[in-house]
Amino acid sequence: MDRRKSIQLTPEETRRFMEEGRTATLATNGRDGYPHLVAMWYGLKDGDIVMTTYGKSQKAVNVRRDPRATMMWESGTAYNKLRGLMVRGRAEIVENVSFTAEVLRLVGAKMTGSSAVSPEQNRALEAQASKRIVIRFHPEKFSSWDHSKM
Repeated sequence: MDRRKSIQLTPEETRRFMEEGRTATLATNGRDGYPHLVAMWYGLKDGDIVMTTYGKSQKAVNVRRDPRATMMWESGTAYNKLRGLMVRGRAEIVENVSFTAEVLRLVGAKMTGSSAVSPEQNRALEAQASKRIVIRFHPEKFSSWDHSKM
């Protein structure tokens, strides 16, 4: 068996790795040709990865110019425990206040472990959403590794 294939995450492991992850690295293509890397909180929705940012942020400017992007998750502090996932895909900008508020709630629930939102918190999220956009990342190609499988 091909060694690379033997250490890949299964589709179920991949899904769990993304669900359990807290921060992913988003790479977009900068105007100067260099990758622009940022750490992002995110949520999963209908097979896509969703996150919010300000509409004038560098990552949003980059996605508008070139939708090709890559995301990466990693864990482990020793070589035989390293696990990672790299996903290539296309990112799109969604400028819709109600969807942005929905993504803010989704990401907030993921980060806090609670989907309960008080009326005051909901008002704050709605106000935040009016100043933000969603980056919706559509995965196309998955590469993964789990060194504990060696």
